[in-house]
Amino acid sequence: MRFLAASLAFLCLATPICAQKEKREPLTEAEVDKIRDAGSAPDERIDLYTKFIGEHAEVIKGLTNRAKSAARADRLNGELQDLTALMDELGANLDEYSDRHADIRKSLKSLSEATPHWLNILRALAGEPGFDLSRKESIESGEELADQAKRLLVEQTDYFRLHKDEEGQERAEPK
Repeated sequence: MRFLAASLAFLCLATPICAQKEKREPLTEAEVDKIRDAGSAPDERIDLYTKFIGEHAEVIKGLTNRAKSAARADRLNGELQDLTALMDELGANLDEYSDRHADIRKSLKSLSEATPHWLNILRALAGEPGFDLSRKESIESGEELADQAKRLLVEQTDYFRLHKDEEGQERAEPK
């Protein structure tokens, strides 16, 4: 009877632990530190995000031609979720830098050149039930990021044409 009670107690305690979902972290500790260190340098920070997103896209490309299996589908699903999270995070950073009129034209140019490559990788990946939703979300996020980068590049070019005294600044100071 004690064994049954102890087993039941163990199961009740173990269930919440198993039910907790592991939160994915798309970046390693070292990558997070690099981004944090570049916090005051918008161009550098955007370039780091561009680099890390490119690395995730290449991992996805490498998994594309592997034999279909449940493990491959799970890995692709996770990588696609990570890629989407990074693209969304970069988009939020772009919004912030744009709002404060940081001159990020240099990094926007390289980002605009990189996004079509990422989208080609995602579109070349045939959808499968194990990761099709994540694939579609990644494509949508990539398209939004590409549009945002192009739009901001045009806006910034126009803005800094009119405000030459603010060129190269990381934050426009109120006048």
